Amino acid sequence: MGFSVVKGVKGGPNEAANPPRRCPSPPSWLAPHAKKEWKRAAKELHERRLLSDDTLATLESYCVAVGQVREFEETMQAEGRTVKTDKGVKPHPAFRMQGNAMREARLLAAELGLTPHRRGVKGGNDEDEGDGWDPDLLA
Repeated sequence: MGFSVVKGVKGGPNEAANPPRRCPSPPSWLAPHAKKEWKRAAKELHERRLLSDDTLATLESYCVAVGQVREFEETMQAEGRTVKTDKGVKPHPAFRMQGNAMREARLLAAELGLTPHRRGVKGGNDEDEGDGWDPDLLA
């Protein structure tokens, strides 16, 4: 019953051997933005037969990271992107935390096969060649 991402193999992640019959609901403890992302991402993974018991923790972490990105953005929209301190004006503390959450979300999305690149969707450049995998993506 496994999900595995095999780097360098055409086709991307393997289908789950025993995917759940129904798409699982988001865990009750997820924050609202994270739950919204769960509903979107879990549905996509379930339809592609990539969701199984061993991917749920990764999906949870991905949704938490996406939710944090959105929460930090709301905070900065309300409070401003900079803060005044006794040493002058500095970036809002949420700015760095948001950047970290964005990086984590991107890595987890790639691991789950949720990015266009991981799904093998190419951009507008017809000259793209190769097997659709970026060996440096997770480096």
